[in-house]
Amino acid sequence: MSTLDPDPGPPPVGGRAAEGVITIERFLADHQPATATGSLSRLLDDIALAGKLIASRTRRAGLTKLLGKAGAVNPQGEEQQLLDVYADDVMTSLLSGHGRVCVIVSEEQPEPLLVDESAPYVVVHDPLDGSSNIDSNVSVGTIFGIYRRENASIPPTSDDWLRPGRDLTAAGYVLYGTSTMLVYSAGEGVHAFTLDPEVGEFLLTWSDLRYPEDPAYYSLNLASAPQWEQGMRRFVDWLHRDDTPTSTQRYIGSAVADFHRNLLHGGVFGYPGEVDRPEGKLRLVYEGAPLAFLAEQAGGRGSDGIRDLLDIQPTSIHQRTPVFVGDRQLVDQLEACLFRET
Repeated sequence: MSTLDPDPGPPPVGGRAAEGVITIERFLADHQPATATGSLSRLLDDIALAGKLIASRTRRAGLTKLLGKAGAVNPQGEEQQLLDVYADDVMTSLLSGHGRVCVIVSEEQPEPLLVDESAPYVVVHDPLDGSSNIDSNVSVGTIFGIYRRENASIPPTSDDWLRPGRDLTAAGYVLYGTSTMLVYSAGEGVHAFTLDPEVGEFLLTWSDLRYPEDPAYYSLNLASAPQWEQGMRRFVDWLHRDDTPTSTQRYIGSAVADFHRNLLHGGVFGYPGEVDRPEGKLRLVYEGAPLAFLAEQAGGRGSDGIRDLLDIQPTSIHQRTPVFVGDRQLVDQLEACLFRET
């Protein structure tokens, strides 16, 4: 059945179900300020189109010879998958040439890509988060963040993209799973759209998503627990007490999928640092900060275990950081456990 005759079921505890058929294009147009030029809305439309193309190839990856490794490594030394390369190419193509994007920062590229030095926005993105799960048919996603340049009349510098997440204008992700969903915030709530493949449109599913008051899950890779510092083990022990909000672990290993589930049902996703790798694995600029921006807009928080992720000033585009995002109470408690003397 086409979602043009939608029955999305009850909304998440903290969201409102869409009333009628609302495309993402119409939603963006209706929610931009009266004085806006429409440039940000069109940029988000470009990202939505990229999500459609990536979703199409992801669904048919095994039929189009896009499964497997690309035979190269990205700037972090990780083996690229064929779909990593495809997703990065799609994002670069659709973000270029419209006079909207000045610089693109991608996980798959060693340096920022200058597109149009007079354009007003910088886009940071992980074109295909969780790509190691592709061959196993596990959900993956695209994470993005958008910064507005403070002065587009001068040549761009690193100050345009090495900025704390607090400066983000918008952020979001596209989740490629049983359905394709685009979730974004431009600083006024978090909104979710589902792709109807029959008509090729993202349609509003839920608006104003908020973390439920009673979190259901925590998402940590307990197999890595022997490598964690003592404070992390204290936090897991606290989660398993009878008087704490949740003791149920759900861990997919794909940041977008784990974050999305916890946004809908309540919980926290974390990728801690380890004794031998205290900087963690996830990247601050195009993974940690955008997810923290979304979490805060939904009433939650993002932290590196010590401070708010949105307040960290990055020093390089591929800078790594421990990441904890989700329910505010759980993130606060995690920080308290890490802060305590061992």
